[in-house]
Amino acid sequence: MQKTKQEYNAVLNLCKEIFVRKNNDYGTSWRNFRPSSLTDQILIKALRIRNIEQTGVNRVGDDLKSEFKGIVNYGLIALIQLQVEAGATEPKTNEEILSMYESAAAQTRDLMLVKNADYGEAWRDMRVSSFTDMILVKIARIKQIEDNAGLTEISEGVDANYQDIINYAIFALIRM
Repeated sequence: MQKTKQEYNAVLNLCKEIFVRKNNDYGTSWRNFRPSSLTDQILIKALRIRNIEQTGVNRVGDDLKSEFKGIVNYGLIALIQLQVEAGATEPKTNEEILSMYESAAAQTRDLMLVKNADYGEAWRDMRVSSFTDMILVKIARIKQIEDNAGLTEISEGVDANYQDIINYAIFALIRM
């Protein structure tokens, strides 16, 4: 488990570096995304990954690792957006944005550690393509919850599904 935490943190730091650099370039333009648009951004990336996995053709040139990193960052942005919608203070400075990013990332990592203990690191025996499929399933679930105005009968909420997507993407990156 300690190895998993170290590998997870190393991948997360790579994703955070990209987030910080893009935030320096673009500012908080991502704040214009509604959560449903972020879900669709993750969908686009996951569908591209699946298409490349199935066809072996990559015309754009961005590798699969960069797409999985994008999924991690869009997932964390979605968690930040949900916090702001729920009444959290609007992040104004780079420090506030980074603090919200790190908080969402830490909560997501802690969830992974708890689940990983229960599942006995089963993910290490999985194929990367299975993570892609699991991400697509979670996106379909989020879209259904969004279409139901956030209401669920017995299921996890949107935030838990985003966390699972982030964790699957990080597992894929570790496996790659």
